[in-house]
Amino acid sequence: MPALLELQHAMHARLAGVSNDDAPAWIQAPAAEVAERLAVYRGTVLDTLVRALRLSHPTVHRLVGDAFFHGAGRLFAQQHLPASADLDRYGDGFSQFLQDFAPCATLTYVPDVARLDRAVHRALHAEDAEPLAFGALAAAAASTDPDRLRFVAHPSVSLLCSPFPVDAIWRAVLQQDDDAMAAVDLDSGPVHLIVERVAGSVEVTRIAASEWPASQCLLQGRPLAELLDAPGAIDIPDLLARHFRAGRLVAFATHPPEGDSP
Repeated sequence: MPALLELQHAMHARLAGVSNDDAPAWIQAPAAEVAERLAVYRGTVLDTLVRALRLSHPTVHRLVGDAFFHGAGRLFAQQHLPASADLDRYGDGFSQFLQDFAPCATLTYVPDVARLDRAVHRALHAEDAEPLAFGALAAAAASTDPDRLRFVAHPSVSLLCSPFPVDAIWRAVLQQDDDAMAAVDLDSGPVHLIVERVAGSVEVTRIAASEWPASQCLLQGRPLAELLDAPGAIDIPDLLARHFRAGRLVAFATHPPEGDSP
């Protein structure tokens, strides 16, 4: 009998469809039933993952239809089994998969719609946090080197830029507004979006292209000095104040964001 870790690796390989070696030897069943039982289990797992993708990408599902989505979702699931038991976290790579998926080549806007769906899903399930008090910010700014001071965005906040009006598509599809969908001009982009949870619901807001570089610096945790040097003729204090009033900032830090070098 193989060790537990060997069993786990063998079962993972079977579920992913990358191996047929030796797995039946440790399944207590007649030999004729082993492959069938594994196929049923694998199908159940894949269908569960497709349902998770459908819940987190409702706009894409309605855009492409159930058969297309199911086929694409199963292929994605075969290549990307979850790393966590929390299926709310599953599917972060689905938009990139669609971008590289040949049957989706003529639907050039769909991968970005998937990115928006995913951002909305993350915002909906993000942890809550209290907005940063302006007084705490003022004290930190007065006592900390601006090359080190960084802001921490609310966990629900994310940014998305697309050459297509994906927010208009998202709203029209989810509201089942055929007239609004027919009025969408795919050449009207680009759009710069902030996705966030406000009072329990998710909001998708366009911001001006001129405000995009500075907003990226601020909400992605870049140093205050970089924010002040961001390109574009905009009023940085006013932009900062508006993000504060919107409750998008919850803390400040003097260390680099995770993954950056000190």
